[in-house]
Amino acid sequence: MDTDGVHPPRLPGRVFERQEAHDRRHDHMTIAYITHHDCLLHEMGEQHPERPARLRAIHQRLFASGLDGLLDRYDAPVVERALLEQVHDPAYVDAVFAAAPSEGLAWLDGDTAMNPHSLQAALRAAGATALGVDLVLAGRVKQAFCAVRPPGHHAERDRAMGFCLFNNIAVGAYHALAEHGLERVAIADFDVHHGNGTEDIVSGDSRVLFCSTFQHPFYPHSGAGDTAANVVNVPLPAGTGSLAFREAVESHWLPRIEAHQPQLILISAGFDAHQADDMAGMNLVDADFAWVTRRLCEVADRHAEGRIVSALEGGYQLQALARSVEAHLKAFLGDN
Repeated sequence: MDTDGVHPPRLPGRVFERQEAHDRRHDHMTIAYITHHDCLLHEMGEQHPERPARLRAIHQRLFASGLDGLLDRYDAPVVERALLEQVHDPAYVDAVFAAAPSEGLAWLDGDTAMNPHSLQAALRAAGATALGVDLVLAGRVKQAFCAVRPPGHHAERDRAMGFCLFNNIAVGAYHALAEHGLERVAIADFDVHHGNGTEDIVSGDSRVLFCSTFQHPFYPHSGAGDTAANVVNVPLPAGTGSLAFREAVESHWLPRIEAHQPQLILISAGFDAHQADDMAGMNLVDADFAWVTRRLCEVADRHAEGRIVSALEGGYQLQALARSVEAHLKAFLGDN
């Protein structure tokens, strides 16, 4: 053992790794990690796949890996009503508030329900993306990841569906446009399901480029027809693996995003195209999510000062979800 104090002993195991992670904060701009305990209280039944355990698995993985030492944690605020009404019909917002139950479950469609805590969770999930936009545009962080639920990309202008109440990523996009004066933003959605709600909201708005890869034919059975000029839909067959997914992104997404020259990129980060996720039938792996994240970072570095806000969408096999989020965040840091 060293006794002269010059070479202190290494801290054992995970403690040392966590210290290294904290030390690396001096070498990397940190990532904002935006979440809230309220998002754990939204439940739609014990057998429902969109469950609180999803967030717990992510939190635990990031802690065990030491990656949490590179994250600046923020509590997701409740979204302002005016922000919701930039993307949703005011009558629809009223209807969601009115549907919130005082006990039990209130079903909004066949697979989307609210318990007494769901409204607050949904308001914070939408507020998280707005906060993420504020943080990256203020230069406080380079990227933000919103670990929130319920997800959002199926929520249309006047309709809840597919586990989604409010369209979180669209709230972030229109907050950037309306409150921060940006002229061009891009939304990239690699969830296994088509982001029909986001397309419904942004379709025809030339300020917002929306790019989506998704399994087709598959829920919500949209996205394969004609689209507006600002929408890039890339339907992929069941069984699609790494090579075909990467080719789709290279051929269809990246040229359009480059041409759009976005001042901010937002990501609908769904991880249910993972081969381990039995909610769908695609064959992506952890490394594919890291790869697409890095490609988006490269575009953001060229046009948007690196600024990205990412929000959790799908991903239901807990271990695969947690590993994929880890890979996504490490890609922000250039680690893979």
